[in-house]
Amino acid sequence: MPEPIIAESLARAGVAHGFFTRVGGVSEGTYAALNCGLGSQDDADAVRENRARVAAHVGADNLVSVYQVHGTTAMVVEDAWPADVRPQADAIVTTRRGLAVGVLTADCAPVLFADAEAGVVAAAHAGWRGALDGILEATLAAMEQAGASRRHIIAAVGPCIGQAAYQVGPEFEQAFLQQDPASACFFERPEPGARPHFDLAAYAQARLERAGVAGNQMSKCTFADAAAFFSYRRSRAMGEPDYGRQISAIVLT
Repeated sequence: MPEPIIAESLARAGVAHGFFTRVGGVSEGTYAALNCGLGSQDDADAVRENRARVAAHVGADNLVSVYQVHGTTAMVVEDAWPADVRPQADAIVTTRRGLAVGVLTADCAPVLFADAEAGVVAAAHAGWRGALDGILEATLAAMEQAGASRRHIIAAVGPCIGQAAYQVGPEFEQAFLQQDPASACFFERPEPGARPHFDLAAYAQARLERAGVAGNQMSKCTFADAAAFFSYRRSRAMGEPDYGRQISAIVLT
C-alpha cells in the first residue's frame, strides 16, 4: 500500500492529501514501485494502477495531473479529463469535491494548498524556474479567483532535492540575485571557490511566506533517499535511461 508523507498543517485543516513516495505500487525495475508518471516509459497499465491506488488512498473519485512545463500557468478544473489527456500547466486548482489534483516530481518541489473554509485546494509543481518566475503566486491568485481567501490559505512544500545535492552553476545563482539580492541566503558553497548549492525547499517556503501564506516544509531529500523517492538527478548520475515520478495530491472529500 502507498505510504504518503502527511503535512501537519494540512492535516490539522482536515484536508485529505499526501506527498506520495515510491512505495506501494506495482511498477517494476527502474520504476519500482509507485511510479505515477504518465510521461515515463513505464508500462502504461502499471502507471494507471498506481494512480488508482493514490486516488483510493486519499478518498478521491478521480485524480488529474497536467503536462508540466516549468511555467507559471495555474488552471482551475472542475471535471476530470481522460488519463491520456494532459493540458499544459504547472498548477491545478479545484473546488470540486472528490476530484484529486496532483503534480509529479522527481527532484522539483511539490506544493499543496488548501482553504478548507472556502473549499478550494490546489497542487503546484515548483522547479527552480517556476518558483523563480512565480508559479506559487500564480496558484494563489487562481485559488482566490475560485473563492479562496489569502488569509485562510495554508500550504506545504513537499520532499524535493536537498541543498547538499543541488549543485548549480554561477549563471543559475545570478538569475536569482538579479531578481532579488536577498536570495543570496539560499545559496551556499561547501568551500571557498566551489560551485554554489541551492536550497529549493527553503526558497519555495520563503516565497509562500512573502505572499502571506502559512504552512510547513518537508525536509526529506529526493536525491539522497533512493528507497523512498525517484530522482531525476540521481538517475542521470547512475546512467539510467529513464526515471519514475512520485505524485503529490490533494482532494476535498
